[in-house]
Amino acid sequence: MISQFNPGRFVAAGRELSFPAVMGVVNTTPDSFSDGGTLYQSTGLDLDKAFDRCAKMVEQGATILDIGGESTRPGSNPVSVDRELDRVIPLVERISKTLDVAISLDTSTAKVMTEGANVGAHIINDVRALRREGALDAAARTELAVCLMHMQGEPKTMQTQPEYRDVVAEVNGFLNERIAACMSAGIAKSRLWIDPGFGFGKTLAHNIELMRNIAYFCNGGHPVLVGVSRKSMIGALTGKDVVERMAGGLALATFALMQGAHIIRSHDVSETVDAVKVITALKGE
Repeated sequence: MISQFNPGRFVAAGRELSFPAVMGVVNTTPDSFSDGGTLYQSTGLDLDKAFDRCAKMVEQGATILDIGGESTRPGSNPVSVDRELDRVIPLVERISKTLDVAISLDTSTAKVMTEGANVGAHIINDVRALRREGALDAAARTELAVCLMHMQGEPKTMQTQPEYRDVVAEVNGFLNERIAACMSAGIAKSRLWIDPGFGFGKTLAHNIELMRNIAYFCNGGHPVLVGVSRKSMIGALTGKDVVERMAGGLALATFALMQGAHIIRSHDVSETVDAVKVITALKGE
């Protein structure tokens, strides 16, 4: 990582963002680990219900909404392109016409990136760091910001005995490689975010080591996204079930913010926005 990142201003597909920012999680899937199926009825995704959740998150202070149509929880399987498009694009189009918020596409699929850009998205948030077939070229053809995340393996098997000699160095090396690949494909450095990928092919010890060293990533040349909301590392540390992990998530988010994290991805928007306000005041930003 090179050069200190100045978090004062960032433009994603023509939309200016200020950091630190809260990214609200909106899963349009029936099987996501925390909120899977909550936006469904017997005939499929309830678009009105999904939009209402988005509107509530914006009202609570989210400046980015992350819309995902393919679960990436441990053990999950990929979905077809058409199914992912059906889950994501109508909601993105409705948000872009109605709500004053940046829209992130939580996707690894090239066609979702292209169609999402066409209907008003601003960011691609890819757990596979544009390694799925066609994704790198598709992202390069848009003007969207791109968040590159580290993941060891694939969601189906990523939590089967993940191993690292030095998790911080290896995650950093992977992200630098993907940054270089993006820039070679014509994606400007100024469009790129990074995410160490908490919980994606990491044990509890790996996750803790990454969090202890989050300042190392934050002092590089790119905005850093931290996504720990309701994740299993909190359950391992506290013994709490998924729906009882908000306090642990806020503790991790607060630590990351104090070390310089720029975007906090959360299911619990209102509470996370409060944490951001307090930390911002304490840091005098």
